[in-house]
Amino acid sequence: MAKSVLYMSMSLDGFIAGPNERIDNGLGDGGMRLHHWLMGSKAGEPVVQRPSGVNGEVWDAFMTTGAVVTGHGTRTLTDGWGGDHHDGVPLFFVDRDAARLQQDAPPRVTYLEDVAEAMDRARAAAGDRDVLVHGVGLTRHALAAGALDELHLHLIPVLLGQGRRLFENLPPDHVELERLSTVEGEDGVTHLRYRVVV
Repeated sequence: MAKSVLYMSMSLDGFIAGPNERIDNGLGDGGMRLHHWLMGSKAGEPVVQRPSGVNGEVWDAFMTTGAVVTGHGTRTLTDGWGGDHHDGVPLFFVDRDAARLQQDAPPRVTYLEDVAEAMDRARAAAGDRDVLVHGVGLTRHALAAGALDELHLHLIPVLLGQGRRLFENLPPDHVELERLSTVEGEDGVTHLRYRVVV
């Protein structure tokens, strides 16, 4: 059965984006630093591409997921990836205005109001592959609903100091995690995998 897996690059001080996030500055000031491990260059311009070595193996894992779930904030910042995140997998967007948004949705896009239902539908659509989870807000709601199976955190050796933290404003209940692996990647990145203990 498919697992729901959060893949997130994060600074050592817990930020997933810098300050001043907005549509034309999606990762905030300095936030792109968190994704340098995925960046190459084409004609002198930075582009996201498969890295080599260990980082490339991590890339392969999240590029073979069978469905994607995200919330309103990430969908807005990415413009919903134009209806195609990677390789045409089904996209599930959690939004309070799901019924209205579904009317004009591209073919592979489903809007739902409930995070647990979105995760269940994405798991079913993914078959034997995992579900890629995006977004801070969605992660918080999924953890609260017991709908997130694993956290794959890519810890970047930088202190951003300000911005958006991944685990701010969680409920006071403890969320226990079981470490599955710790792998050192190139460029100082540490890839951490945890199972959410229910």
